[in-house]
Amino acid sequence: MRVLIVKLSALGDVVQSLPVAMAIKRQAPEAQVDWLVERPSAGLLAGHPALNRILVSPRHEMAEADGLPLNPLSRFGRELRAVRYDAVLDLQGLMKSAICVALSRAERKIGWRGGKEPLAGLVYKKRLAPFDPDRPALERYLDMLEPLGLERPAQIEFGLIPSPEELARARELSASAAGEGPLVVLHPVAKWDSKLWPLASWVELAKLLAGRGCRLVVSGSGEDREVGEFIASRAGLGPRLLDLCGRTNLRELAALLSLAQTVVSTDTGVMHLAAAMGAPVVALFGPTAPWRTGPHGTGHRVLTAGEECSPCFERFCASPRCMEGITPQQAAEAAWTLIGKG
Repeated sequence: MRVLIVKLSALGDVVQSLPVAMAIKRQAPEAQVDWLVERPSAGLLAGHPALNRILVSPRHEMAEADGLPLNPLSRFGRELRAVRYDAVLDLQGLMKSAICVALSRAERKIGWRGGKEPLAGLVYKKRLAPFDPDRPALERYLDMLEPLGLERPAQIEFGLIPSPEELARARELSASAAGEGPLVVLHPVAKWDSKLWPLASWVELAKLLAGRGCRLVVSGSGEDREVGEFIASRAGLGPRLLDLCGRTNLRELAALLSLAQTVVSTDTGVMHLAAAMGAPVVALFGPTAPWRTGPHGTGHRVLTAGEECSPCFERFCASPRCMEGITPQQAAEAAWTLIGKG
């Protein structure tokens, strides 16, 4: 059996889709499982034990190209059609993914009927019933196993196993955070402005946790360096707080998260990555619904301010009380509780 999983973005969605690949490989070890993804998340899938081949969408390459970007598109088309798949699973359910499904030489093209972009459903030969958006995303993705004649797994596996080199790199970086106390990773960024917790609250949280002997790391991409520098400078904790924004790739970040005693994060992809790596998570929720996109598994703490307008699912808000109402003291106590349980 040859299967192509189409899940292009974002990082959290890619992470939550990995149990589908693992379930296929567990139940059909001989299966060839390939994955079509966009460039920002592709690095996380490198060396994944359930995957044979990773195809990278040319969308970002085309956007950066001068003139008519035909070469990336034609090269991608050849790669996509090089294998005649028995089934393609579209876990994205948008037009950008449906176009890729349509281009593939698959016997069965499987996706949801309806969704955010209903026209995407016209591409599929097997249409699943429109999904309930209030079900956890990971549970919805596992529905795709049924058309393949496979069972939902009794145990969820993500298959994200850091290499010895990645673990060594993570240990080397985290060792730079002075102290002997538990390691706490702070992830203060998110794609939506409305999901952000005030920077002053992150600064105060860092001080509170450092006061209890924690070693602290701020995580983020290269685009988040200003945020990391602001928290580190305003907290004034010196070597007890390490700013790693832009200093790890996704695989190294996953390894770092696996070493953390707890992770405090907004509702973003790194929150899902932390949960997948087995780290206890303190998740800060405001405009989104934790029952939809909360961290998978047990042993996590979800904090909300309890505002009546939450969740609103708006990307921007002039008065984000739902995030501002979560106090640093609440986050510190939740983190310390998880550390104690660990």
